[in-house]
Amino acid sequence: MSNQENTLPEHPEGTPQAEVMPSVEELLKEAELKAQEHYDAWMYAKAETENIRKRGYQEAESARKFAIEGFSGELLAVKDALEATLASDNASLETLKSGVELTLKQLATVFDKFHIQEINPQGQKFDPHRHQAMAMVEADAEPNTVVMVMQKGYALHERVLRPALVSVAKAKDA
Repeated sequence: MSNQENTLPEHPEGTPQAEVMPSVEELLKEAELKAQEHYDAWMYAKAETENIRKRGYQEAESARKFAIEGFSGELLAVKDALEATLASDNASLETLKSGVELTLKQLATVFDKFHIQEINPQGQKFDPHRHQAMAMVEADAEPNTVVMVMQKGYALHERVLRPALVSVAKAKDA
């Protein structure tokens, strides 16, 4: 063998260039490190997702539990007014009536604040989504018109909480 065959090819600058191939062990170790990094990142993301899910569940539970806190606080003033009216020892009927009227105004204010609307359909066309017909009666009104409200209904943001109980005019027999 000649001396030239055993030498490494020269780099353009004149220095010998050696091709260094990493060993299989080094490649495996590098791949294992990257796999461990990816696994750790995945486990962190998984744990973070689980924490967010738990936190969301707890917040939703708390929101459900205390959703009516503001409404309840406003109703306490109404209850206090009723108790004050009843606590009066020498109240006349007129005083009691006045106290109840003021309390009813307080309650109406609370309902307005929390978007609870009264459904009082007297004289309106019967709507089965907002009214519950208790009876059909002969009346001078147009058929399917509410002629009597037995109990007012209530809606919360347009969702019926309780339908109005009504009597509806029926067509007169010819």
